[in-house]
Amino acid sequence: MNPKRRLFTTSVALLGLSAIVGVAGASDKDPDKGKGKGKGKGKGKANHKDGKQLLGEKLKKNGKHVLDKKGANTASVDVKDGKITGVKVKHDKKGDVAVTKYKTKTKMARVGGFQLASMRLAQLEYLGTVYIGYAYIDEDGYEEIYWFPYDMIYDGDTGATEYIPAY
Repeated sequence: MNPKRRLFTTSVALLGLSAIVGVAGASDKDPDKGKGKGKGKGKGKANHKDGKQLLGEKLKKNGKHVLDKKGANTASVDVKDGKITGVKVKHDKKGDVAVTKYKTKTKMARVGGFQLASMRLAQLEYLGTVYIGYAYIDEDGYEEIYWFPYDMIYDGDTGATEYIPAY
């Protein structure tokens, strides 16, 4: 291949990559986020969170552990013998919030944003793994979903429905 053709091909590839990165970065800057503009009942925007990272070393201790707090909602995890037996969400004033259990083969929770596949260590990825997500609808109508690898869940896909993201 001659040098001009190689330069042109590289330029087109870089231009396309920068357009993809620009679109991905723009989607994180949602001006309506947190202003009550969500559509509710799971049809609004979903906030995917890495439950494994949020739980961390607490997985080694039996009992109930706080996973995350968003507004008046507190998500907690029940752990028994190094496995998650359930996720519960409680509103400060209204009490228990309904939690939906999902499963998917796609890694929904990303940490750190855009990263080239060649830059990730294969040992850090759960390849071919099913992910289990626990979701609830927050006060603004957004769906908060905590994703865990299947092998961290005590009763994996019992009661889980296939997750289909709403784009």
